[in-house]
Amino acid sequence: MDTKTLIYLVVGATFALYIAIAIWTRAGSTSEYYVASKGVHPVLNGMATGADWMSAASFISMAGIIAFAGYDGSVYLMGWTGGYVLLAMCLAPYLRKFGKFTVPEFVGARYYSQTARVVAVICVIFISFTYVAGQMRGVGIVFSRYLEVDINAGVMIGMAIVFFYSVLGGMKGITYTQVAQYCVMIFAYMVPAIFISIMITGNPIPQLGFISEAAGSGQSVIERLNGLGAELGFSAYTDGTKSTMDVFFITMALMVGTAGLPHVIVRFFTTPTVRDARKSAGYALLFIAILYTTAPAVAAFARTNLLTSIPNVSYATAPAWFKAWENSGLIAWADKNNDGIIQYSPGAALVGTPSFTGERGAHEQRLLKNPLSPVPNELYVDNDIMVLANPEIAGLPGWVIALIAAGGLAAALSTAAGLLLVISTSISHDLLKSNIMPRINEKQELLAARIAAGVAVLIAGLFGIYPPAFVAQVVAFAFGLAASSFFPVIVMGIFSKRMNREGAIAGMIVGLTFTFTYIVYFKFINPTMNTAEHWWLGVSPEGIGTLGMVFNFLAAVVVSRFTAPPPEHIQHLVEDIRVPRGAGAAVDH
Repeated sequence: MDTKTLIYLVVGATFALYIAIAIWTRAGSTSEYYVASKGVHPVLNGMATGADWMSAASFISMAGIIAFAGYDGSVYLMGWTGGYVLLAMCLAPYLRKFGKFTVPEFVGARYYSQTARVVAVICVIFISFTYVAGQMRGVGIVFSRYLEVDINAGVMIGMAIVFFYSVLGGMKGITYTQVAQYCVMIFAYMVPAIFISIMITGNPIPQLGFISEAAGSGQSVIERLNGLGAELGFSAYTDGTKSTMDVFFITMALMVGTAGLPHVIVRFFTTPTVRDARKSAGYALLFIAILYTTAPAVAAFARTNLLTSIPNVSYATAPAWFKAWENSGLIAWADKNNDGIIQYSPGAALVGTPSFTGERGAHEQRLLKNPLSPVPNELYVDNDIMVLANPEIAGLPGWVIALIAAGGLAAALSTAAGLLLVISTSISHDLLKSNIMPRINEKQELLAARIAAGVAVLIAGLFGIYPPAFVAQVVAFAFGLAASSFFPVIVMGIFSKRMNREGAIAGMIVGLTFTFTYIVYFKFINPTMNTAEHWWLGVSPEGIGTLGMVFNFLAAVVVSRFTAPPPEHIQHLVEDIRVPRGAGAAVDH
C-alpha cells in the first residue's frame, strides 16, 4: 500500500474516532458544555490536559525551532515546562476550590466587579485568538503536505472538524476527544523518534540517544552536529546568539504565561474534587514530560538528517521528500549561481515566504519571485516542517509518515478546540448571561455558546490563513499576553487579601495594552526595527510579556493602595480558598 493511501486511511480513521466521541458525549446542559459536569477522572483529565497543552507549537514547531536555533531554542523547553509546574502545583488547586466555570468568572467574583469580569473576557479573547492562529496554521501545514491540498484549503478542513466536535460536545466532548488525541499524538511523536534514534545512535531511547555517540563517527550526536554545521559556515549548535537578558525575559514570559492560559486553567475545573485536580495536574505533568524530554533529541536528529541529505546535492538528484515538500511552499531552492547544486549556508535565502512563478529554470528548479541576493544561501526551510518531514528524510516506512500526519493534526485540533471553547464560554457565560442578557435560560445560553463557538471557528480560520509568524512564535505571543494580563490578577486574587477591583482592572489594562502594543509595533507596524538594538532594554517581542507582567503588578498594587480595600466577605473568601481542608470530597466549593 502506498504512503498516500496509508495517510488517508490513518487520518480518516482518527477523524472518524473524534467525531464518534463527539456524538457519544454530546453536551445536554451548560454544566456539561462548560466543565463536563465536573466528573472527569484525574487520569483522563491528565491526558486531556496534556493534549490541550501540547499544541501544534509543541508537536510541530518547538523541535523545529530548536533544530535551527540550537541553544537559543531552549527557552521554549524551560519556559513551557516550568510554567506548567507553576500552574499545576501553585495555582490550579486554589482555582478549582473556588469552583467557578471560567477564569473571567473567577476574576468577576474575586474582585466583586462585572467590569473586571468584562476586562477579563477581553483578555481571554485576545489571548485565545492569538494562540489559535498557531494551531490553525499547523493544521494547514499538515494538510498541505500530506493530503496535497493548498494550505488555506487545509485550514478550512480543520475548521470543519473542530467546529463539529467543539460545538456539539462542548467541554464534555472535547475532554474525551482530547484523551484520544493525546494517545494518537504521543504515539506519533515517539515512534519516529525511536526509529531515528536507533538509526543514528543504535539506542532505542531518544533521550539517551541524544547524549550518545553517533554510529560510526566516534563523536556524540551534538559534536557531530556542530561539525556538520561548521563545514557549511554555521555557528555551533550549542552556541547561543540571544543575550542573557532576552533569554531570561522570554523564559519568564513563557513560564508565567502558561500559568495564565485560560484554556489550560479551565481543565482543572472539570474534576470532581480539589484533590482530583491536584492528581490530574501530576498525571498531566507526567504525560507532558514524555514529549518534552524527547523534543531536544528530535530536533538534533532532524537537523543532522537535513545537513547530511540536502547541501551540495544536485537538484536533479534531490530526494523525493524534498520535491514533495516544495509543493507545500514550505521548502524552496533558489539557484543563484545557476550550477544546479543546492547550496545551504548562513543567511536568508529568500525575502518572506517562497512565491513560485510557475516557470522552471535550466536545472528544472522552480523560479521564485523573491530570491535574496547577494547572500549565498540558496535553501529556504520553514521551521514548522522539521518534525513532520523528519520521517521522510530518514526514509522511514509509509505507515510512520501516516502516523506523524495524524499526530500533527491531533496536536493542532486538540488545542484549537480547547481555545474555541474558552472563547465561546467567555462570551455566552461571562458576557451575555452575566451582563447583557441575565434572564436567558439554560437552553438559550447553551445555544449562544454554540453560536459563539461557530463564529470563533471562522475567525480562527482567518488567522490560520494569514498567520503572523511561525507556529511557536505566534504561540509565544499568546503566552506574553497571558503573562501580562491574567497571571498577576490570579496570583494576587489568591494570595493577597488587600488587592481590590480597581487595582485588578488597572493592572490588566496596563499589562495587556503595553504588551499588545509592543508586539504589534515590532512585528507588524515596523518589522524592520525588530532587532536587538531597537528593542526596549534589549527585550524581544517574545519576551516582552515579562515586562508587561511587572507593569501589571505595579499598577495593581499602586492603585489598590489608593482605593478602598475589598469588602470583608471577599477577604474571608480569599482566606477560605487557601485553607487545606478543601482538598477532600467533603468540602468542595
